[in-house]
Amino acid sequence: MRRKLAGRMAATALLAVGTLTAMTAPATANSVADSRGEGPERATTMMQAMQRDLGLTRDEARQRLADEAAARQAADRLKDVLGSGFGGFRYDAASGALVVSVTDPDRFDEVRAHGAVPELVDDSRAELRRAGKVLDGHAQRAPRSVTGWYVDSASNSVVVTTEHGTAERAERFVRSTGVSPDRVRVVESGERPRTYADVIGGQRYTINGSTVCSVGFAVSGGFVTAGHCGDPGDRTSSPSGTFAGSSFPGNDYAYVRTGSDDTLRPWVDTYDGSVRTVRGSRSAPVGSSVCRSGQTTGWHCGTIEAKNQTVRYPSGTVRGLTRTDVCAEPGDSGGSFISGNQAQGMTSGGSGNCTYGGTTYFQPVNEALNAYGVNLVTG
Repeated sequence: MRRKLAGRMAATALLAVGTLTAMTAPATANSVADSRGEGPERATTMMQAMQRDLGLTRDEARQRLADEAAARQAADRLKDVLGSGFGGFRYDAASGALVVSVTDPDRFDEVRAHGAVPELVDDSRAELRRAGKVLDGHAQRAPRSVTGWYVDSASNSVVVTTEHGTAERAERFVRSTGVSPDRVRVVESGERPRTYADVIGGQRYTINGSTVCSVGFAVSGGFVTAGHCGDPGDRTSSPSGTFAGSSFPGNDYAYVRTGSDDTLRPWVDTYDGSVRTVRGSRSAPVGSSVCRSGQTTGWHCGTIEAKNQTVRYPSGTVRGLTRTDVCAEPGDSGGSFISGNQAQGMTSGGSGNCTYGGTTYFQPVNEALNAYGVNLVTG
């Protein structure tokens, strides 16, 4: 079993979570610029944020968006073509290529034929996912110091995150579950994930006249958001509606059915007076850039680090989250994650802040759409 000290994570500060009862309301969908098209103002907004947060030039940001769009299409095809030999994939920002892991070197030519770079690994993604599910089954007895686990395509392993100085305790837990230590990498870090449930997020809405959260994405009949924001039957205002469904822990998604007075828009607020138009919800591969919208910290970008992570919040364990290095702070809960013009998910929780950096997780949006049988509102 391998260990790694994550120095970057150690520098992150703990989130302070509290209920905020009075804050300046953000711009509503009706008050931001109407951008039904993918005009230059919207493209500039995203590229400016990518330049700031990813250290790119304008041309590099434009090229990366194009490369990632091509990578998403190739990834969708290859995971079906390779079947049981598929070991996962990730976007390599340095080369602009999609790297696809396979367990059989004889499949390299198939990968290259789809414009991707092959990489030989020991374990298939299915095997690693099974290992992760075994850990899921033992989540209730994991040490408190263990903060989560996820399948990492880059290292072809299941990464278990644990507090500093507790690696041996985490290793004993892994061995007790029967998961092969050869498939696990223990990472010591300073992150202590928690939800952003009781503060204002991206597009503000209020639950039961007191608690506030953030709209994720407009869908048929309402919007999706974080599940920890409310329970079925809870009432919302600005926009007005009712929680028609909510799942937390286990998942972290909810569907709010809105009233007839609210207008559903296919937009994500970029907090500079304009919006980003949502075109679809194709899942971006690991390594892709992703941007997040939230009232507390505005519009920030970063990179998708892993998918299908299990996170142990103090209020319960959530499975299937996507891990990112986008910063967030209390007040961003439920807000939108978008890559290019493709909706990715809703802010769940994390650790750190936008001064020192941190880790933020999102609930994939497609899972929520399927759970409630609703369609994303697109431009």
